Amino acid sequence: MRRLLVLWCAVLGALCALAPAHALTVEDALAVAQGATDERIDAINKLAAADDARGHAVIRALADEALKYTDTAVFIADGSTVLDAVTGQAATLPEGASDAMVNNRLRGALDTALAGIELFTAGPARQREAARSLQRNAFSDPDPEGLPLVEKALAIDLDPQARQSLELAQAAMQLASDDEAVRLAAAIKLGEARAPIVRPLIEDRLKEEASADVKAALAKSLAAIDRRVALASGLGQAFTGISLGSILLLAALGLAITYGLMGVINMAHGELIMIGAYATWLVQTVFRQHFPDWFDAYLLVALPVAFAASALVGAVMERTVIRFLYGRPLETLLATWGISLVLMQTVRSLFGAQNVAVENPSWMSGGIVVLGNLNLPWNRLVILAFAAAVLIGVSLLIARTRLGLFVRGVTQNRPIAACMGVNTARIDTWAFALGSGIAGLAGCALSQIGNVGPDLGQAYIVDSFMVVVLGGVGQLAGTVYAALGLGMLNKFIEGWAGAVLAKIVVLVFIIVFIQKRPQGIFALKGRSVEA
Repeated sequence: MRRLLVLWCAVLGALCALAPAHALTVEDALAVAQGATDERIDAINKLAAADDARGHAVIRALADEALKYTDTAVFIADGSTVLDAVTGQAATLPEGASDAMVNNRLRGALDTALAGIELFTAGPARQREAARSLQRNAFSDPDPEGLPLVEKALAIDLDPQARQSLELAQAAMQLASDDEAVRLAAAIKLGEARAPIVRPLIEDRLKEEASADVKAALAKSLAAIDRRVALASGLGQAFTGISLGSILLLAALGLAITYGLMGVINMAHGELIMIGAYATWLVQTVFRQHFPDWFDAYLLVALPVAFAASALVGAVMERTVIRFLYGRPLETLLATWGISLVLMQTVRSLFGAQNVAVENPSWMSGGIVVLGNLNLPWNRLVILAFAAAVLIGVSLLIARTRLGLFVRGVTQNRPIAACMGVNTARIDTWAFALGSGIAGLAGCALSQIGNVGPDLGQAYIVDSFMVVVLGGVGQLAGTVYAALGLGMLNKFIEGWAGAVLAKIVVLVFIIVFIQKRPQGIFALKGRSVEA
């Protein structure tokens, strides 16, 4: 008999351990369904913070407007299915049952409660979304009644980003507390976070706060946030300027060879960029239709295709037109301008006048968020790295290869190079094809940050010439300095004066600089120049 008693006690203990910490009662369910708004919100927060599936079901039913009640019972009516909210058993809905009404305040409380419930059961991605929802609700209506739910969520193992959002939500709710010490701690905590998203909340609280100490803490936190915002804004402008500079560098690098090293004023350089962009679009289309599982790798195939397409067009241009016009810059300018018109019309005839979209691979989507509100897009970061790689490759090719040696020799003194056995006509073709191919790579990069159309190159031809002239004709190092400098100067001026005035200021700066230093940042040294 004694053994049976011990066994029975053990079974009871196990059942008690398995039972929920809080069992839903009829009173709890009725408190959610009816009564004054404040009391119903308190009941919702109480059920949301409890480990009770029935209580959570009542909250969801109220949010879905599927909750009905009588004086003695609450029901969940989902279509033709009716359940008793307390027991979960099938039931028959009484004729006199009323609908549980939901107003705007209750809707906000329900959103907060549902987000809090999901924090306990969802995965990391859903936890982050639910925590952000709690944070938004706390900032728009900081109610200390929601603190138990947030504090309970913070006690479990959470995704780091979700925890950060919850901590801000907790501090926002504590700002509305009646306890001055709690408000002071919350004000200090919000300042330490330095998140720009809390700035409106602090400003609103400053107008209502009566305590001098809390006001001082709020003002200090606001100043800290403003400093962080100013730093992020400055870094953002710098990154945007460097990003624009990298694009200008890619666009001008090919021109630095065809114009800087060869002296050819190629007005069709922009159309060579456009051809590289359309080649990228064609490769993307082929991968989407025939190799959808390998779509993320299309850009790796598009790079050599874009280079080859533009290099081939450039080589044909040089062999058929430009080689007859060396030493005649005006005729070269007019001829290449005509070629640019022909290329644009050819593209319009083949692909249409409308822009086409090139989609980023998944590994280039999104970005990195730093300092709370500064987003660095992956496509811009990849283009920065790509521009650096292209620059290093071109520098090594010009400085360390046989072709580079011949190009430098022909550039410095064509007659002597020819006397030494260099086939100058062939070198001209290879150099022009190289510069054109680099323009194709620029088009491939540009397709990742905007739409592709027949007029794509027209937006970069003038800027490319300005970069080459400012950097110094024939100097790759000068092209780098000029591209990055003009990009950053343009974006910093654009930040306070607008895009149009920024372009005017940059143009005036270049004119003044060239007047003072006609050879550009770096002067080309060679016998032809010295002579």
